[in-house]
Amino acid sequence: MAHRFGIFFLMLLTQVLFAQRGQTGDKTFADRYPDDVVNPIAKTYLLVKNTVDHDIIVCVRDQYKNYLNHVYIRNKDEYLFTGMPISRVYLQYKSKEFYFEDTQKTVINFGERHTFTFFYDASMEGNFMVISEEDFFKP
Repeated sequence: MAHRFGIFFLMLLTQVLFAQRGQTGDKTFADRYPDDVVNPIAKTYLLVKNTVDHDIIVCVRDQYKNYLNHVYIRNKDEYLFTGMPISRVYLQYKSKEFYFEDTQKTVINFGERHTFTFFYDASMEGNFMVISEEDFFKP
């Protein structure tokens, strides 16, 4: 009987440990954002690569700072956004306890593929700025 309890406890502990961390592609904050903006006719692709040693949440916004999409990306993983509206877009990141905004905007045109690589390099600080939690969660 004690052996069965030990196996059950071990299985439960394993489930709890893995349940704490999201999967790449999860909509972690779906309750805090409006519906995603998708235009499947545009045939656009935006690949976001997470090269740091911790998980991030990426928010994609258009040139007017309107929300388009968001996703959870595990460390050393990547996610492909499809059907992005034709627009100028920029990314915001939630990384551990900090919120960042990429200062470079990318023009997304019909049928194009773009790649963003999230990494931290102190010498590249001009390419992003720290933002508030309120800015990150604006609709």
